[in-house]
Amino acid sequence: MTDNKWLDRWNERYSNDEFAYGTQPNNYLKDQLQKLETGSILFPAEGEGRNAVFAAQLGWEVYAFDISAEGKNKALHLAEINNVRINYQVGELQTLNFQKEQFDAIALIYAHFPANLKSSIHKLLDTYLRKEGYIIFEAFSKKHLDFVLKDEKVGGPKDIESLFSIEEIKADFPDYDIIELSETKIELNEGLFHNGTGSVIRFLGKKK
Repeated sequence: MTDNKWLDRWNERYSNDEFAYGTQPNNYLKDQLQKLETGSILFPAEGEGRNAVFAAQLGWEVYAFDISAEGKNKALHLAEINNVRINYQVGELQTLNFQKEQFDAIALIYAHFPANLKSSIHKLLDTYLRKEGYIIFEAFSKKHLDFVLKDEKVGGPKDIESLFSIEEIKADFPDYDIIELSETKIELNEGLFHNGTGSVIRFLGKKK
């Protein structure tokens, strides 16, 4: 179960008029998504919808969820502005009605779930992806802790357990052809809360 402090944090962050992470898609997602044939895609922990809206503009059938109702409100507003439709639910993954092998792709873009839940959520998401479907993943690596402690503007969790390693991704998604799996230093410029130098894990995998 999600604790109230975690929920309150995200509702507060998304309640402002400005978009916390901007309205433009994440660069890694943008690059990878444009290479794939369109189909159905799921965006976990999608927040204010910047990535979901971009996918819908490309012609994907878009599903998204987040625990924050404020995030959903912003996402639906962004979709309306861009004349696209997204299917957005509020709740925790295990309470939602997704089906096995429902999706052609799942995009985990800075989907930092509570540390004690992240692997179980990944493994549940895997069941919702069809064979030969794709995982697109970018999130902060364990090395990122050094960067965020030096400069909070770059954003991201401040506890090592919530950050990711290559080994964790291999363990959570074992039955994939790995197209890319790397740890890399990047410069972020995404809205109010992702600005500066950070370290991320990037993963593009095709389900066997």
